Amino acid sequence: MDLKPYRDVLALPGLRPLLLVAILARVPVAATAVVMTLHVLDLGRGYFAAGLVGAAMTVGSALGTPLLGRLVDRRGLRPMLLLTTAVSALFWGTAPALPYPVLLGAAFVGGLLTLPVFSVVRQSIAALVPPIQRRQAYALDSMSVELSFMIGPAVAVALATSVSPTLTMYAVGGGIVLAGLTLLVLNPPTRARDEETTPAQPLPRRQWLTPRLIGLLAGGAASTLVIAGTDVTVVAVLRDAGQVNWTGVVLTLWASYSLVGGFTYGALSRPVPSLTLTLVLGLVTIPIGLGSGEWWLLALVLLPSGALTAPTVAATADAVSRLVPASVRGEAMGMHGSAMVVGLALGAPLAGAVIDASAPAWGFAATGLLGALIALAVLPTELRHRRSDTAIAAAEATITPTADVRQ
Repeated sequence: MDLKPYRDVLALPGLRPLLLVAILARVPVAATAVVMTLHVLDLGRGYFAAGLVGAAMTVGSALGTPLLGRLVDRRGLRPMLLLTTAVSALFWGTAPALPYPVLLGAAFVGGLLTLPVFSVVRQSIAALVPPIQRRQAYALDSMSVELSFMIGPAVAVALATSVSPTLTMYAVGGGIVLAGLTLLVLNPPTRARDEETTPAQPLPRRQWLTPRLIGLLAGGAASTLVIAGTDVTVVAVLRDAGQVNWTGVVLTLWASYSLVGGFTYGALSRPVPSLTLTLVLGLVTIPIGLGSGEWWLLALVLLPSGALTAPTVAATADAVSRLVPASVRGEAMGMHGSAMVVGLALGAPLAGAVIDASAPAWGFAATGLLGALIALAVLPTELRHRRSDTAIAAAEATITPTADVRQ
């Protein structure tokens, strides 16, 4: 495997600090869902009440991320970071003391103005990295996401159970505020130097929010729908088999497969279309339930879907970053983040509903099939545009040498 592409991309100025900050900043963000659940349960409420708070934060985040991205496009990164860091400090500083009804409303506002770490990092990668090297950069970014989600929830659960959920909430909030302050100091670029001449006023959405982009966003949502459904179904299958104590091992192995898959994807000589990856991810998820009898067999059959997780997320972010002008990249990457959040929000309850109505193993089949169908529905449009792009590139390649000779 050729590691030179990774060495080259990591040598780019500013990328290493950004990726390091991304890992540290995402750890508390990755822990928010489990911490909020444990806190609501500690208030004497049930899982439904905890789910409502999580849903309020999710809806707020899905609505707010594109708006915050538009703020970055218009005013720059630092005003947005100041706003979201201040709101995060206020929300997490008061949330542990709020009664449940107030917490429910505050969660929506907190989600609406939450620190959009994922979108900021991906927008900055597009500014720091030339298009030819972005696949490797986004692969590294997806691997950093996996690391954050392997660390954050585990540490939060350990702290909540050994100390208290309330203290854990303060710790997570402090981590998010620290992440915002670190990004303020780092102030990564949101546009490349050759893009600084782009008009400050973003283009009208009708000029860049094309059917092709909408298809890519739908594919991104489909991928996280499959991922979230798999996450929930793994727990249900192991619980049904009386092997729930192996859940952590199986999920860790699944995440490890994703790390290896992301690394391999970045080292490939040619990219794979994001919608193709989403389609295959859905297809290989459908039969995972066949390995639901034993934990080790389930861990084994999760290998293909795990190996495709990070590559699919990386390819989607890369495709969106290439498709839109720099002047609206913040809003577009915000939409990308929202699409991923929507997929996560839909995948878990869909799998849960199917599991309740039938058997745990069918959760894999339902979410995998739906994800594959969504990708299959929008894939022809993307392939048609790719053929057109290839034809244009070939035409330009035949014209360029002639122009050079005349010079």
